Amino acid sequence: METEYTNNKKYRQAKKRVKELKGFYWHFAIYILVNSFITLNIVIRNYYNGESLMEAIWSFDTFSVWIFWGIGIFFHGMNVFGYPLLLGKNWEEQKIKKMMEEDERQVRKYK
Repeated sequence: METEYTNNKKYRQAKKRVKELKGFYWHFAIYILVNSFITLNIVIRNYYNGESLMEAIWSFDTFSVWIFWGIGIFFHGMNVFGYPLLLGKNWEEQKIKKMMEEDERQVRKYK
């Protein structure tokens, strides 16, 4: 039988997961919009500075922001979709539990 505590805990975990997904989707949408704007500006600038259209499009300047910000998007996605690289998915919860147990031991030591 599930208690109100486990239902509440599941709800909080689901809410946290939805918040993480929403954060990733916003990050990705902003990535696409901002980089499209920057790319368009770079291509137009390079084209009017005398480069051919192909040179303007295939310049490193055009793709550098996509690449470097894309690395950040990649790691954000890895974390959100279940491939944590550093701390693990349950690290925070395990750390809280460990600290609470340590506090309880300290309290019992002085009783």
